Amino acid sequence: MSTRALIVEDEQSIQVLLQEILERAEYEVRVSANGRDGLREFFTYRPEVVLLDIGMPQMDGWTLLERIREVSQTPVLFITALATESNKVRGLNAGADDYIVKPFGGREVIARIEAVLRRATKPEAQDTLYQDPALTVDREQHRVFLHGREMELTPTEFKLVSVLTRNAGNVLTQDRLLDLVWGLDGGGSESVRLYISYLRKKLADEGEPDLIQTVRGVGYRYSPPQPASRAM
Repeated sequence: MSTRALIVEDEQSIQVLLQEILERAEYEVRVSANGRDGLREFFTYRPEVVLLDIGMPQMDGWTLLERIREVSQTPVLFITALATESNKVRGLNAGADDYIVKPFGGREVIARIEAVLRRATKPEAQDTLYQDPALTVDREQHRVFLHGREMELTPTEFKLVSVLTRNAGNVLTQDRLLDLVWGLDGGGSESVRLYISYLRKKLADEGEPDLIQTVRGVGYRYSPPQPASRAM
């Protein structure tokens, strides 16, 4: 069966171009010209991937992404002319899976869509719950608890802690974290360092400063605490 894709874009020439690119790659495509119609189409069509512009009438892309993330983790790629780093960071922090800047090539669009779909459907994504003596990560509900208290995390922080705990005890390089958390060209090594520091601060505030370890020259490792031994 064809993959269902929803394009939400108000510029007709871009609508037509994206639709042609996706249909040539054998995607089933629907198009909406503004954010409000796109939200309705999202609920009725149930797409498997969404391509989303930012500057649109009636409801902009930021708001539409927020509405989608309230109910679904369907992969969303921003396709926009807003090329500044601050907009890319804002989009990825808001829960977008990738960020493509106009103008774009057809092969690039398909490659990026296929990359986010692979990350969304790989078998390890079915592992919905992680628990150790300190941390509980509920990937299905997008909630994290430290010693029973829910943590307040941004979407990017949640993705990062989810990836780290899924690979608990193993070292992940910066490049691997960039691929798993930010996607193609979604950030740089500075993004990894920055968000590792955010997570460490939140963990340290609750008395767990050493759960995320730096392996110098290699990357980062989530090191779960050992269960307290019973007194003999």
